[in-house]
Amino acid sequence: MSSIEIKALTQTAETHAMLVDMLIETVAAGGSVSFMHPLAPGAAGAFWRKSLIAAARGERAVLGAWDGEALVGTVTLLLDCPPNQPHRAEIAKLMTRVDHRGKGVATRLMRAAESLAVEKGRTLLVLDTATEEGASGLYDRLGFTLAGEIPDYALKPHGGLTGTLIYWKRIGQCR
Repeated sequence: MSSIEIKALTQTAETHAMLVDMLIETVAAGGSVSFMHPLAPGAAGAFWRKSLIAAARGERAVLGAWDGEALVGTVTLLLDCPPNQPHRAEIAKLMTRVDHRGKGVATRLMRAAESLAVEKGRTLLVLDTATEEGASGLYDRLGFTLAGEIPDYALKPHGGLTGTLIYWKRIGQCR
């Protein structure tokens, strides 16, 4: 997908609307991204408003994958860590529109997030993904190491419990 462009997202009405639609679609399709189905547009909108405000303060970066004028994927890099963890960042809310899955969008987003983390002086990335229907295969291919599984960690969007897999990866110059 050479036409995909990855860039930091800011709060515009158009971007906000596309993020809301993507989050609702992801949850409806069973994506375990902290929300339950059906997800109300107001709840999705409030989440993205808070997230983009935090990005404007430098506490996180919200990256988007653009296919022309369409936002087709997103990932968040959490940068606001405790004082004893300035070397760490966390990957959150990796999502790809259903019609763009399997085309390399998530890989491009993850590589961009990792590069940005290195630019920010981070040397360790962490993330978690649902045991059932999560993105563990992607994280394995990208060189993340599985630390372990926590059973019954969260509810799946359509109900029932799933575990979570915790991953880590050293990046950049280790201190």
